[in-house]
Amino acid sequence: MCGIFGINNHKEAANITYLGLHALQHRGQESAGIASTDGYGMKYYKQMGLVSDVFGEDTLKNIKGTSAIGHVRYSTAGSSNISNAQPIVVEFAKNHIAVAHNGNLTNAKIIKETLENYGSIFQTTTDTEVIVHLMALSNEKTILDRLINALHRIEGAYSLLLLADKEIIAARDPYGFRPLVIGKLKKSFVISSESCAFDLIEAEYIREIEPGEVVYITKDGLLSVKPFKKVTPKYCIFEFIYFARPDSFMFG
Repeated sequence: MCGIFGINNHKEAANITYLGLHALQHRGQESAGIASTDGYGMKYYKQMGLVSDVFGEDTLKNIKGTSAIGHVRYSTAGSSNISNAQPIVVEFAKNHIAVAHNGNLTNAKIIKETLENYGSIFQTTTDTEVIVHLMALSNEKTILDRLINALHRIEGAYSLLLLADKEIIAARDPYGFRPLVIGKLKKSFVISSESCAFDLIEAEYIREIEPGEVVYITKDGLLSVKPFKKVTPKYCIFEFIYFARPDSFMFG
């Protein structure tokens, strides 16, 4: 279980992401991280500990940007150490991307072993890094199509955010196992594991990101794509009785 949060098109993106992660602290207390961009490169900081301990005023100033994503981690795949803290930030195909993931990929081990046999080198022991490698190996041209191509090859539960130089992409697995919601803060879109984060920043709840939906967000607006065959949702019961805050709205 982890918590993810993101915002686009806002001059205080890193600070707002900090507040969003603070509201999601119950979803992970091992590490916290934020990646941000102004459209011309990626800045990030992540460390072991609680959100309030990891990020101070100076740290947030150093990662200022107009779009950002953040992550709080409770380790379920991979050990609890700084190398596994998220977001994962990489550079490939002349693009910087950061990925924050909540869930578990059931075929990650098999994919990782296959990729390593072909020469891929992994820097973490998380299942999340598999997604990044699959994107890098994709023949698709755009970040969105590379991600969709990678998602078609993975199995299991995921709600994830991807930050690139010009866009944020939110995706949820076809079964909708983990929650993911979208809201609006003036002219900015905000995405969160739980709606309780919107209350803290006074954002308006719009809707749940649907199972199997991929949402592409730029400064010009939002595009919804549904690239997967529709299946019966299978929500995690522990979200209701253990993981989520009681003031969060989720699962329709």
